[in-house]
Amino acid sequence: MAGVRPKKALGQHFLIDMSAASAIASALSRGGDVLEVGPGTGVLTQFLLKRDDISLKVVEIDRESVEYLLEHYPALAPGLLEADFLKLKLEKIFPGKFSVIGNFPYNISSQIFFKILDYHDSVPEVVCMIQKEVAERLAAPPGSKTYGILSVLLQAWYDIEYLFTVPPGAFYPPPKVTSAVIRLRRNGRTELGCDEELFKKVVKATFNQRRKTIRNSLRSAGLQCEEKPLLALRPERLGVEDFVELTLSVLNG
Repeated sequence: MAGVRPKKALGQHFLIDMSAASAIASALSRGGDVLEVGPGTGVLTQFLLKRDDISLKVVEIDRESVEYLLEHYPALAPGLLEADFLKLKLEKIFPGKFSVIGNFPYNISSQIFFKILDYHDSVPEVVCMIQKEVAERLAAPPGSKTYGILSVLLQAWYDIEYLFTVPPGAFYPPPKVTSAVIRLRRNGRTELGCDEELFKKVVKATFNQRRKTIRNSLRSAGLQCEEKPLLALRPERLGVEDFVELTLSVLNG
C-alpha cells in the first residue's frame, strides 16, 4: 500500500483479500445511504462504489489514508469525511436512515457498536468485520458463556447473523487473531417498554459482576427491585424480555 503505513495506534490492519471484500460489500442487503467506517486503502470501498443502489459516504481518521483514497478513488471526494467516527453527529450527515459497513478496528469495535446503538432508530443494517471472538459473543444466545452486555443491548434492536470467517492472511499486516463478518438487521421492536437508559444500567450492572446472582449485582450497583424469581439467576440466563421485566421492577421498586 504505497504511501499508507498501517498504524498500530489506530488498530489498522488493511484488508487485501479481494474475494472477502466483495463478499462483505454483497452482504449489505439494503440500498440507500451507506456509511463506511475506516475505509483505509479502499479495498472494500471499491466494491461499494460499484453498487448503483447505494449512496456512499466514508469516514476516515487517518490523513495518509484520506490522501490515498482521494488519489485512487476521486469519486469519493464529495462524501469523504476526515473525522473520528466516534465523535460524529451522524444526524447532521444523514437526515434519514442509513446503513453502516466496514472493517472495524478491533481496539474500538465495542465503542462503535455503542455509538450505533445510540442511532438504532436510524440504522436499519450493519455489516462489519470484527474479531471472531467478539462476533461470536454478539451473536450468542442467552445461556451461552460468551453472552454479555453488547449481546443483550444489540439483540434488543437487531437480529444478528454470523456470516463467515476471515483468516489473518487476508490482511496487511496480518492480525494475531481470526476475524469474522456479521450482519445486524433491525428487528421489529419499536420500543423496549421500559426506560432505555435504566435498561442499559441494569444490563451493565449484572454482567459487570456476572458470577453473582442478579439480586446481589443489582444491590451492589445501588439498584433495588421487586422480588422476582429472575433475581436468583445469573445474567447470562436472561434474554432481552427478561431484562425489560427486571428494569420495570426497578422502576416500580
